[in-house]
Amino acid sequence: MATLTIRNLDEEVKRDIRRAAAERGVSMEQEARDRLARPARHENAEPGKVSAEEILRRYARRPDGPFDLKGMTDRMWDEGLL
Repeated sequence: MATLTIRNLDEEVKRDIRRAAAERGVSMEQEARDRLARPARHENAEPGKVSAEEILRRYARRPDGPFDLKGMTDRMWDEGLL
């Protein structure tokens, strides 16, 4: 594997990588590797269109704990949502 050193990185870029890494529960180094591994957007892509992968990258978060489907559906039933 190769090593890459980036000097004079804009502070805003660093904050963005740090924030995204924290949201995903990964290191800043892993976040930077993942970003560099993604293919660049095509110039002729339709403006406003975002891929499913990009949506997941931006908004997917690790769950705080185990997911209780039965508990959720029971609460929804009690509230008349089901």
